[in-house]
Amino acid sequence: MKLQKIFAEFLGTALLLTSVIGSGIMATNLTDDVGLQLTINAISIVSILAIIITLFGPISGAHFNPVVTLGELFKNRIDSKNAITFIGAQFAGGFTGTVFANLMFNKPAVFQSHQERTSNNLFVSEIFATAILIMIIHLLVDQKRTSLAPIIIPAWITTAFYATSSFVFANPAVTFARVWSDSFAGITLHSAWIYMIAQLIGLPIGLILARLLFIKK
Repeated sequence: MKLQKIFAEFLGTALLLTSVIGSGIMATNLTDDVGLQLTINAISIVSILAIIITLFGPISGAHFNPVVTLGELFKNRIDSKNAITFIGAQFAGGFTGTVFANLMFNKPAVFQSHQERTSNNLFVSEIFATAILIMIIHLLVDQKRTSLAPIIIPAWITTAFYATSSFVFANPAVTFARVWSDSFAGITLHSAWIYMIAQLIGLPIGLILARLLFIKK
């Protein structure tokens, strides 16, 4: 695999986490209104998603998410060696982006979150959010409409921000990276493992939904 593809996955995930963490800290600096904080965070995240999917999609496929990479592995669109490399780049990029965001806002480079997010409804919410994300991605590929990904994927994330109780993490690399910033967008390590298990459960559900909706031409 070309280093360019690996770097695209690393940098894309890093930029995503810089946006997630940085906008979360900025939101709490600007206002005490939780609804407004969430909106600021959401706008920043979906905007950077549109940018990195558009720019890095032609380079690496714009996974930026281990469950997306695992889905591509299941469909034999990437081999196991390259999938592992992509996932490593995503986790490394996510952590790097979090550290950079912390430093930009004069916070410790790494400070573990105390934001507890544990309950049955959040677990179900993450399964749902991840399953629909995977379904959307695979339907776009199956329908040969991946050019719409920079619009459709951020549109789902925007919807899920306000329609799910878990705030649509739907990404193990993002979830793990958010452990290392005790800010609005943070999550405790204990909660993160629960979220990541839910995301892995959502992956096959999303693949099944996409398969059921696939129409052969």
